[in-house]
Amino acid sequence: MTGKIVGMPKGLLYHYYYVLWKNFFDALGFRVRVSSDTNKRIVNTGIMSAVDEACLPVKVFYGHVLDVAEQVDYLFLPRIVSVTEKEYMCPKLLGIPDMLKACMINPPCLIDTTINLRNNNSQIYQAIKEICAIIQVPLKDGIRAWQRAEKAQGDYELYLQAGNLPAGFNSNLGEYPIALLGHGYNIYDAYLNMGMIHKLQDLGARIWTKEMVPKSIVDTYARKLPKRMFWTFGKQLLGSGLYYLEHNQVKGIIYVASFGCGPDSMVGDLLERWARRYNNKPFMFLTLDEHSGEAGLVTRLEAFMDMVKRRVG
Repeated sequence: MTGKIVGMPKGLLYHYYYVLWKNFFDALGFRVRVSSDTNKRIVNTGIMSAVDEACLPVKVFYGHVLDVAEQVDYLFLPRIVSVTEKEYMCPKLLGIPDMLKACMINPPCLIDTTINLRNNNSQIYQAIKEICAIIQVPLKDGIRAWQRAEKAQGDYELYLQAGNLPAGFNSNLGEYPIALLGHGYNIYDAYLNMGMIHKLQDLGARIWTKEMVPKSIVDTYARKLPKRMFWTFGKQLLGSGLYYLEHNQVKGIIYVASFGCGPDSMVGDLLERWARRYNNKPFMFLTLDEHSGEAGLVTRLEAFMDMVKRRVG
């Protein structure tokens, strides 16, 4: 054990890759400290610190970074350009490390390695080499830790594909299968979405997400577009959404987007058009921002589930 602490903000890609990086740093003997669950203080801090043009998840991420920064020796803020060949992440994710440097006073040592797998997956080893140099551990130890972390991440993804929700959510046993689509940081942050998953489960929904659709199926359905979708998460949302539109068990689809997110708006509009074309199951588009109110959300969710229940009969 090195005794040193690596801080991880509990926002944005945390909801996808926490298992991966937690296991990586654990294997190297570091302690991992995660920021607090999203709360009013974190949201307000993020809104005051971030640029006005940022979407709500990015603003909240600022709050998470500032929440954990003073408690750690290293702050994990990788610049993630691409995680899949010939695809890209959101431009705001690429710029997160630089934007945060501008608003932090005396930050801890930043692990702001660039991860860019656009050309081939082997480039991850260059990123591991850079991380090892920053945290001062031998490269061979870093590679062993990465191999262990990759296996843990693969097991976790298979767990989600089996129909399970991440830790912290109730068992998925509702009577009415509903596809809840959106980025992990919109779907799994219960404060940001005002407890949407719990509310739907209380109304009888069994939640299906894009993480429950295997990559091969996502790729197949995403090819229905005349052009390749080069946003990784946009492609996952589109492919899984088209799959759920054709899936007989799924009784309705809810698409959750962040206000001001261009890719979200485009993918949501495409799915809504396909839903109208099929005209076989309810589709609802929800937009989240810092002004969203819980009463309005509850009303829309209740109306949606009433429609689903009437159709099922």
